[in-house]
Amino acid sequence: MKIEMYADVLCPWCYIGKRRLATALTGAPDRHRTQVVWRSYELAPHEGRTPGRTAAEAMADWWADAAPARIARIRTLGAAEGLELNLHLARPVNTFDAHRLGHLAADRGLADEMMERLLRGYHTEGLDIAAPDTLERLGVEAGLDVTDVRTLLARDAYADRVRADERRAVECGVTGVPSLVIDGRPPISGVQAPERLRRLLSGPPAVPVE
Repeated sequence: MKIEMYADVLCPWCYIGKRRLATALTGAPDRHRTQVVWRSYELAPHEGRTPGRTAAEAMADWWADAAPARIARIRTLGAAEGLELNLHLARPVNTFDAHRLGHLAADRGLADEMMERLLRGYHTEGLDIAAPDTLERLGVEAGLDVTDVRTLLARDAYADRVRADERRAVECGVTGVPSLVIDGRPPISGVQAPERLRRLLSGPPAVPVE
């Protein structure tokens, strides 16, 4: 089975979805035959590389009076998965280089470790994931060779892979993240409860996201 997870580091639901997918796959009888592929999806491709207001402040603009309750819900659901989602620390920035770093990690067999470190760095630690020095440190902490990371950041390596993922997302009907594409079937939400994900992974073709 091939599971394609479309995600962006800026999305707290992607961090929750990552945990829930891992739980759904735990103990699966055919886990050794299941391939999880992380796909790039930029939520804010026009975002600058200099951190500005926090994610919580942006959400206050989107949701007005409903923002505190929605932010609290995200934090509560994250905590249930063992995550500390500090939306008051996270500052949205351009994630293109972070996605490129993820593709380098995938080629080194470290995609999951890299995505975990990026998500924790952004959502928990409030790190600037557009800054080259931050990406270098996180890449090394995920297990990558420092020279490989520096070479990546100095050039445009894997930019074509990021763009290919984004074209693939359009072709597959992905319109948001986290989204799962299982064996080429229509996309489904990647933030569903582990029990439901487990049924979807082992059952008949899933229903597309509305």
